[in-house]
Amino acid sequence: MGFAECLTDLHFRYNPENLATLERYVETQAKENAYDLEANLAVLKLYQFNPAFFQTTVTAQILLKALTNLPHTDFTLCKCMIDQAHQEERPIRQILYLGELLETCHFQAFWQALDENMELLDGITGFEDSVRKFICHVVGITYQHIDRWLLAEVLGDLSDNQLKVWMSKYGWTETESGKIFICNQEESIKPKNIVEKIDFDSVSSIMASSQ
Repeated sequence: MGFAECLTDLHFRYNPENLATLERYVETQAKENAYDLEANLAVLKLYQFNPAFFQTTVTAQILLKALTNLPHTDFTLCKCMIDQAHQEERPIRQILYLGELLETCHFQAFWQALDENMELLDGITGFEDSVRKFICHVVGITYQHIDRWLLAEVLGDLSDNQLKVWMSKYGWTETESGKIFICNQEESIKPKNIVEKIDFDSVSSIMASSQ
């Protein structure tokens, strides 16, 4: 039975004897830039059932990995499984603050806060680029044009060459000095005609009941 299949076995998933194995798997995800939400939720659930086994470092890694999967709701799911007392502990408190900044699109403040807490990323591979993908997603659905300096800033004060790499990745072009064309939002909004069909029998029963 593979590891993914083991997670579908509730006896394995919620057996505290397997907690150390699951915790090592979290560390592997962090190092190898992989992600398994179900396994990470299983760890947090075991911490709920067995508070004495709670590991702050592992929980911090789970939260950081959840942030790499924005705009999905993984971060909120994980946060809800951590009791209030542990949420006030370092470094969990700092990570929750970073998550709040990202979810509310305060990107410049996020990078500043992250710069002041870079030790949080020890052992976490690919975190910053994963966050940049999320920011690019937000930019793509928000802007038609954006100032070049602003795009570089929200992506973490990128150099000119770094910015060109991300622009190329998303097909964004510089249309005039200092302006970058993202997309035509009007063209991306496609109207949808909704047609509701009611058969004759339904109409007859409605009319009969109203008499």
